[in-house]
Amino acid sequence: MRTVTLFTFALLHGAVLSPLALAQSPASSVPGKAATPQTALPRTAPPKVTWTKELRVLSPVTVSANGDLTFVGSDGVVYRTDASGKEKWSFKTGDMGRSQPLVLPGGNVLAASYDDQVYMLDPSGKLLWKVKLDGDIYATPALRRDGSFIVNTAGGSVYALNSQGQTLWTFKVGAPIYSSPAVAADGTIYFGAHNNQLHALTPDGKLKWVFSAKSLVFSSPALDSEGNVYFGSSDRSIYSVDPSGKLRWSKPTGMFVNASPIVTDGNLVVIGSYDGTVYAVNTSGEDEWRYKAGAAIAGSAAELSDGTIVVPDLSGTLHAIGQAGEALWTLPTGKKVDTGVSVNDSGVMYFTTEGGTLNALEKTRPLAVGAWTSFRGHPQGWGRLLTAPEQEARRQATQAANAAPGRPVTAQVPTPKPATPQTTVPQPSAPVTATATPSLTPAQAAIMAGQGAVVFGQQIYLPLTPASVATGWNVQNLTPASATLGRADTSGTSATSITVPVRYVSGQAYVPLAAVLGLPGMAAQYTAGSLRVTRGTQSVTLPLNLVKLLPFTVTGEYGANQQWNP
Repeated sequence: MRTVTLFTFALLHGAVLSPLALAQSPASSVPGKAATPQTALPRTAPPKVTWTKELRVLSPVTVSANGDLTFVGSDGVVYRTDASGKEKWSFKTGDMGRSQPLVLPGGNVLAASYDDQVYMLDPSGKLLWKVKLDGDIYATPALRRDGSFIVNTAGGSVYALNSQGQTLWTFKVGAPIYSSPAVAADGTIYFGAHNNQLHALTPDGKLKWVFSAKSLVFSSPALDSEGNVYFGSSDRSIYSVDPSGKLRWSKPTGMFVNASPIVTDGNLVVIGSYDGTVYAVNTSGEDEWRYKAGAAIAGSAAELSDGTIVVPDLSGTLHAIGQAGEALWTLPTGKKVDTGVSVNDSGVMYFTTEGGTLNALEKTRPLAVGAWTSFRGHPQGWGRLLTAPEQEARRQATQAANAAPGRPVTAQVPTPKPATPQTTVPQPSAPVTATATPSLTPAQAAIMAGQGAVVFGQQIYLPLTPASVATGWNVQNLTPASATLGRADTSGTSATSITVPVRYVSGQAYVPLAAVLGLPGMAAQYTAGSLRVTRGTQSVTLPLNLVKLLPFTVTGEYGANQQWNP
């Protein structure tokens, strides 16, 4: 065995490495932004529609953890089907509805319709309770961390309901509300209204502030991981405000913006306008790209785990857009599409065309996991920023599909414990940190980390989750630019936390190999094709061909370049 200390020293201490071949190195200069290819990806043929069924779908489609679909029909019925569109149960409401049903952690379904009522159904579709509010419910409710709900009405009111349907508080806006609420990590509730304003309420229903646009706010707000808010307005603008209500930036568009934005895993705010353009702006307010769809856009975009953005337009065309804003494929249907696509964790994409026809595209990719990568920030429609354990559960749910491109994979999703019903709304608590137990052994994680190694710039990066598991650490917190790792000591009596830089690509976080080797107590030995990493008495081996990944030369003492080969 040859122990290579030169390479480890160079990685840890920033020696100048001159790569000889970096054909697969994405480049990005924006911290926390997903790496983008140096050249645009080629246009490809669109995926084929696997099946089409006339199911009278009117609302956005909600995808359960097991792949089941739930939606409200134009006939006023809440439907549950399996992943193939075969009906499992139905429940008749008093009217049709456009509000997306919520599938709750315990399996219950919260649905609403134009009959002014909210319905709670059990997992088999039986009514548990219903409550009548003061107007049509167009907006999708939001699920709060304590198990209560925020419901907006066209009657101009905001209701907080507990898990038994009892009203905790109401807030009167005095103008119709069609904007779905978004709930921040601290419990703040954001929504727009037809009084031209974005509103922020405290968790107990008191007004914090309003931000005035110049026309109606039909768009539902999206949140980034820092709590900043993004929305569109009929005044032909896209807005960003901070958690205090101060304007961060605004962007003009050619026509009004009724669509709701998303925030990609790479920190791009993506939203379509009735001017037929998809706008991508980074969270700092800098334009990244614009895509001409050629027809008005009302539905939200969705980001897939490989970074692809899928947007429907009102002419009935689905557009797949690459990370540089290039067209990857288009799928014309000839029928209007005014809601965003839904995607299950096996990579099956669903979209609804005018008249309620449900269409399925198989062998795509699951949703990206980030702060707000689809209309409600979660396939089950929750409408709030997720906790760190919930984010990790989402990442585990998509991992299998990402590992098997080109074929559907059934991913198992950890089921969170249902929230305990409460009759009062608690004050915001401190941020939750991840404590989920890794499902991989260190040896398995080491193999996954080595096989997943990539090169960014002049550094080797490893996928964060398997790299941390392999080396005995757990991910406690993720931000767009860093991760906090923690571990107990060998006696379990004390804990250590350390922050490492991360970069994102294809919906996943990557950590520099140098940062992994620089963790406290780490030692490494390299032999051809593998890197043995040791902490204390524990060792794992990563299949890692350093020369193939990053051939380099080291600048010699007198300036001559010396080729290094292990």
